[in-house]
Amino acid sequence: MEETSRARDELDRLGRSLRRQLVVLINDLTVRVHLRRLSLDEPKVADRCEPPRYHYATVYQGNRPAAATAAETAFRAAFLLRSAGWDVTESEEDDDGVLWRVVVAHQDGNAIRILTSDNTPAVSFRGQTPALALYPPKPVQQPEPVRTPEAITPGYVLCYECDGLGWCPGCGGRGWVLGQHHRRSRCRECGTTKVCPICRGAGQLNASSLSPYQRGYYPGLDRG
Repeated sequence: MEETSRARDELDRLGRSLRRQLVVLINDLTVRVHLRRLSLDEPKVADRCEPPRYHYATVYQGNRPAAATAAETAFRAAFLLRSAGWDVTESEEDDDGVLWRVVVAHQDGNAIRILTSDNTPAVSFRGQTPALALYPPKPVQQPEPVRTPEAITPGYVLCYECDGLGWCPGCGGRGWVLGQHHRRSRCRECGTTKVCPICRGAGQLNASSLSPYQRGYYPGLDRG
């Protein structure tokens, strides 16, 4: 619990730092500022690995003053960021004939990207914190079966697919499995329903309703 609290405190600290810098840039570089659009209220899932990683991320678009060129705006943005201790790179990008001035800055894991062009008065800001796991990996625990051999309803047999577990045997009732690099992926057996696809969570099957194929799993049953 303490480790989780420290991770969230660190992510919140980074989010506040990012927002402060964006507010400075937006107020300085654009007109008719609407900071309510600068949404950094709650962290978002950045990577659905296990455990999931979260970050604060936002996009804001404003307009530069009519007298300011794209080059002046980019120069001013880079100056403000360098003065605040950020590592800054400047470049130009051609997008279907539109030339964008691009300023990218990094500090303490946070990243800011600013785009502006003489083809439009718009100035685009993108900011995000690093992605952090908010809790340590949880050990995978097999759930208790919903049926045991001693608790089968008369006339029923344990499900041949889950052996009474009731939950999907492929994912253990989580709805997801771990793939490469500990990334979560949709369980192909249950399709995220979490329950066994054969008994639908009951853990048992009505013996009289079994198909000939299914009866093959129960050699002790009368095949007549």
